[in-house]
Parts: sequence; C-alpha cells; structure tokens
Amino acid sequence: MTMPHRPIRPRLCSKASCSHPANATLTYVYGDAQAVIGPLSAIAEPHTYDLCDVHATSLTAPVGWSIVRHQAYPEAI
Repeated sequence: MTMPHRPIRPRLCSKASCSHPANATLTYVYGDAQAVIGPLSAIAEPHTYDLCDVHATSLTAPVGWSIVRHQAYPEAI
C-alpha cells in the first residue's frame, strides 16, 4: 500500500500578517542577551521563529541586546 502524495507546504514567516516564505530562523539566547539569526532550520522547533528575508534583515534587538547573524555556507547552497 502506498501513501498518498502530499505537497510540501513552505514554512511561512512568523511575523503577524506576513505571508512570505521563511528563509531564516531566529533564536533568542536569553543568558547572553543575544538574538541569533541564521539559515532556515531543517525543521521547525519550539521557541524559534521563522522569518522571511525582509523581517530577518530589518530585525532590531531590545536595548542592551546584540544581534548575531550567521550566513549559510556557500557550498551548502
């Protein structure tokens, strides 16, 4: 018996009222007061946020926090 084919739905940006596809994942590291943005994680995890390119690049951190941006390895693209 074969399973019916289901189309894979792209993950969308976590920002309210944004329907663009997600390309980055945001994680907060509370102990270090950092917001970390990197390539879209392989699977959606609790306590992380998927962001589109616009929201990933325009993100600002709370006062006293820093933003760490990790880029994808070129050979992985």
